[in-house]
Amino acid sequence: MKRLAVSLVALFATLALFATLSAAAQGVADTSRPIINPAIDEAAYLLVVGDALGHRARHRLSEAEFIRMSREPGTIVLDARSKAKFDELHVEGAINLSFPDIAVASLAEVLPDRNARILIYCNNNFSGAEGAFPSKLPSASLNLPTYVALYDYGYRNVYELGPLIDIAATAIVFEGRAAPVR
Repeated sequence: MKRLAVSLVALFATLALFATLSAAAQGVADTSRPIINPAIDEAAYLLVVGDALGHRARHRLSEAEFIRMSREPGTIVLDARSKAKFDELHVEGAINLSFPDIAVASLAEVLPDRNARILIYCNNNFSGAEGAFPSKLPSASLNLPTYVALYDYGYRNVYELGPLIDIAATAIVFEGRAAPVR
């Protein structure tokens, strides 16, 4: 697992270097003067991604596990999609904290207990409701940056719904304007 994390970090670092060199070759960036922004730390981000993805591999749930855990007291189901998509259709009982709004203050308000069990899901977990759950590229699935962000902020009791599920065939209950009638 450590080897996978180290390999992923090395891969991301290589990709970042390639992107920088490619941009410089195209005259897009002036690499002779580095642009410093103390509020952005690419090296730390790459390390966190490697650690978080290793952690995530052990925290993915089947549909049945997701349903069982979501019903246990104290479990929070988090939906990081936009408020508009959330209002259209979401897992029953989920709370919404849109990914762009994940920040120090919003997490302290919405998820004050870093040890709380949090279940996440996103667009690429559901088919059959393209309006509410529009497909993203597998590499751009919101599950990944949401998991990484929560991990980076210190949440370690996070679990992710794993499979792609047809909303017409699931036992997961949905609510919202476009909720299927059961």
